[in-house]
Amino acid sequence: MRLWNKYQEKLFFINSKNFASPQQLFYRTDDGRYLAYWPKRYKGKKSTMQARNSLIGNFTEKWASDLFRGLIDDEDLFVVQQARIPSVGITSKSPADIAIATSDKKILKASEVKLICEVKMSLVWNWQYHPQSGNVTEVGDFRTHQGKPSFTRSDSILKAIGKCIDVRVSNLESTKIPIIVVGNAPLSNGFCRKADYLKHAGLIQGFWSLNPFPLNHGNSRKTTPNRGFYRFDNTSELKEHLNNLFSQDLNFFSGMESPKTLGKIIEIANGEETYENKGLKFLNLLKGS
Repeated sequence: MRLWNKYQEKLFFINSKNFASPQQLFYRTDDGRYLAYWPKRYKGKKSTMQARNSLIGNFTEKWASDLFRGLIDDEDLFVVQQARIPSVGITSKSPADIAIATSDKKILKASEVKLICEVKMSLVWNWQYHPQSGNVTEVGDFRTHQGKPSFTRSDSILKAIGKCIDVRVSNLESTKIPIIVVGNAPLSNGFCRKADYLKHAGLIQGFWSLNPFPLNHGNSRKTTPNRGFYRFDNTSELKEHLNNLFSQDLNFFSGMESPKTLGKIIEIANGEETYENKGLKFLNLLKGS
């Protein structure tokens, strides 16, 4: 079992041959080449291709589901694709890409969900299709083409953030569900501080890249200062982070209160005997304030 790599992308094209034409998978340049992305300095005629988006979306979602399924040791946990959790606003119109839950069914209660995962993965490298042989070859990482893959796309990140916030504000039942966003490219520089803030605020538990080597040469970002973004280098590292999320009794809380009101809540909560009871009392009082 391995994390995302060039072979996974090549496998996407191999599998897609069965139900998609080269014109649905590749752009054709003025000099007759079939490429997955327009090269960086390409000045010829260009078109926009949408047909491939759903294909790569389905492929990467299944790949991530299979990966998580292979890493989870707990026999009482299940990986559910396209899950619906109506009580926290996740419906058939916008299902969760992946939910890890204690029940193996498409419609879940919030209490059954241990993790929500939004998948924002795409083709990272550029690929050339050779009509005569039917083969595809890699011709450069994302620095060499005009595409914006995965976490380098601001619209993709903003969409994921919006969905996660919508879950957080939908119902108090969502406060105990961790949410992660999975990608396969480094996070764009403009979102690093935002990722750290979102993790610190508890809105999202992290932007996780499952691609250890997104660049053909040179180093890519491993993490942001507060680990709002994190790149995994092997499956053992990913498994450790997943188990850490499952083992914690996390609680999201937010509010805007005066110092006086907060002081009263802290004073009441401090009357409990243990740290755990103090924390639970504080959260319950904050939710009811």
